[in-house]
Order: sequence, then structure tokens, then C-alpha cells
Amino acid sequence: MCGNNMSAPLPAIVPAARKATAAVILLVCGLKFDRHGWAEAFAGIRIPHVKYICPHAPTMPVSLNMRMSMPSWFDIYGLSPDADEDEAGIKRASENIKALIDQEVKNGIPSHRIILGGFSQGGALSLYTALTSQQKLAGVVALSCWLPLRKSFPQPVRGMTEAMLRLTWSHIQHYDSL
Repeated sequence: MCGNNMSAPLPAIVPAARKATAAVILLVCGLKFDRHGWAEAFAGIRIPHVKYICPHAPTMPVSLNMRMSMPSWFDIYGLSPDADEDEAGIKRASENIKALIDQEVKNGIPSHRIILGGFSQGGALSLYTALTSQQKLAGVVALSCWLPLRKSFPQPVRGMTEAMLRLTWSHIQHYDSL
């Protein structure tokens, strides 16, 4: 991984069929998942000008899972909203994802044509990274997740994420009714 100081394998990449003008960086769940299944799925449905990047979380002990080693972007201490968070690990993982974004910009893809996405822990990291990035991103897809270090964000940002969640849920309900 570009700029990676974690012990993670290189990301799986599905190259664009034509000249890449956009990129999707998909952060899979993290805990116990690997990047290859997602890369294979995207290879089958890819959009010709989009490059898909599926980074792999490093293997580390996860406190929540009895300190068993598994792919994880950062340590998770508990599931309660008031549980302590691995601030250093979250920030380190976010910086590594920002390095991937920076590399794609250097490769000629404007940041406003890059989407971050993930679910569970990967969604949480996507959301945190998008909200702390200096790059203007095309969007973020964060499914079944939370906002890490939410107390470090000003109230308007926390309110914005709640509004985004309501808007997204509203659209999902609308599309389901079509």
C-alpha cells in the first residue's frame, strides 16, 4: 500500500478497462475479511473508466475478539458508544488511506473523481478519512458503521453525518418502493 507503514499486503487492484479517469477505494470490513473477493466481484461488474482499489487491513490483535490476530484497520476495545477508541490506530489507518488517495491524484485522477467506501470497520474508516481529508472527494459510501472519534468533530459535522444518514436511508426506502 502506498505510504503504508502497517504490515499489510499490497491492495488488490482492478484496473480500468480504458484510461482511468476515476477511482473507487473500497475498504472492506477489515475484521477477518480480505481484499481478493471484492476485487474479483468488481472485475465482473466494472465500469470501463474506473479503477477499483481494494486495500487489505494489516493483521493485528483485536481487543474485542480476545486479542486474536486478524485483519483489522485499528484495534476495537468495545461496542458501546462510550467505549474507548484506538485514536492512534484510527489516525494511522486514515493516513494510510489518504496516502492511497494522494497516489491516485499523482497518477492523474482528480480527487473529486475518487470515492471511498466500506462497511463495518471499513465504513467507519472511510467516513473518518473522508471527513478529515484535505482532498475534495467525490463521495463516501459508509455502510453499517459508526463515526470513529466522533467527539473530536465539531457539532455541525456530527449533525451533518446524521443528516446524511437520514438522506441516504430516505433514498434507499424510496428506491425500494419503485
